Amino acid sequence: MLNERIKRLRKANGLTQVELARGLNVSKQCVSNWENNNILPSIDMLVKIADYFSVTTDYLLCLDNRRILDVNGLTDVQIEHIRRIIDDIRG
Repeated sequence: MLNERIKRLRKANGLTQVELARGLNVSKQCVSNWENNNILPSIDMLVKIADYFSVTTDYLLCLDNRRILDVNGLTDVQIEHIRRIIDDIRG
């Protein structure tokens, strides 16, 4: 569910609700309400959350489990290095 994805992404990035709220320019109460499934973010805010965490809105909405990695600005050699690290982690 959306609330669980937001909470998991926040924690995985080592953020408190206050820090995430600050980053999205909303109140801590707003983040708390999303995570507790009391309210849903607006469509505009959903896009901001996705951009903030570098995921797709489909990922947030549990429509797609694929994650993206922004490699813009990296060289082909750097991208290949990252790909190899990912392959190593996957085993």
